[in-house]
Amino acid sequence: MSRIGKQPVTLPLGVTIEPQLREYIVKGSKGTLTVPRFEGVVLTVEAGKAATFTCEKDENRALWGLSRSLLQNAVIGVSTGWTKTMELHGVGMRAALQGTTLNLSLGFSHPVVVEPPAGITFSVEKNTVTVSGIDRQLVGEIAAQIRKRRKPEPYKGKGIRYAGEYVRRKAGKTGGKGKK
Repeated sequence: MSRIGKQPVTLPLGVTIEPQLREYIVKGSKGTLTVPRFEGVVLTVEAGKAATFTCEKDENRALWGLSRSLLQNAVIGVSTGWTKTMELHGVGMRAALQGTTLNLSLGFSHPVVVEPPAGITFSVEKNTVTVSGIDRQLVGEIAAQIRKRRKPEPYKGKGIRYAGEYVRRKAGKTGGKGKK
């Protein structure tokens, strides 16, 4: 039995859920998102306070917790939004904004330019880049694409890492003398 699917989704003030034929439309102060509707999983909304899912068939129990998690992420997104913070470590690593585009200087011979898709905004402060938006999946995907440009390496720790991420360091060469 799903433990996540049982929990109700609390709805903050100003957030509404409209059921459609194949999806739920979640509206809030930051925008609107659509959440897919799965067969056999039923949503009940209690007067704008909370939403709960029930599962009709045992065949669809795998989608019960997924439905609840997707709706919870959409509710948080349209009310407060999602952010991912990344740090640039290393000599010469810089980030700058030109309009809405993110320009990264990562030690290559050319600058790396990242265009934000619709619904995503970048902000830069010193060597910290923040990706924000209302769609959790899209925010995480764009942050992963930025990190992929220069992953943190294990010897000196240079590269782009998420805020609070621990990079396991390796010992370098021992520099031993010649063998006899």
